[in-house]
Amino acid sequence: MAAKRSVEVFSAGCSACADTIELVKSLACPSCEVTVLDMKDPAVARRAKSLGIRSVPAVAINGQLADCCSGRGPDQASLSRAGIGLPI
Repeated sequence: MAAKRSVEVFSAGCSACADTIELVKSLACPSCEVTVLDMKDPAVARRAKSLGIRSVPAVAINGQLADCCSGRGPDQASLSRAGIGLPI
């Protein structure tokens, strides 16, 4: 049997996640093995953290976070620049 490409979709069960799952499944070919992972599972959350996932939905391909999914999510500097923590 030929090797398969591992495609992991990290999901929180929201509609945005459902749309991403649908997109990934529609793009997948016979060489792709798509697995949907529930972020409510502590083991999945640990795996996501180890990959650098900061927001969902997110996709990892062969153990690497897809470029479109890296660097996303809230961070202190961005939130502070937007005014959080500064009196009005």
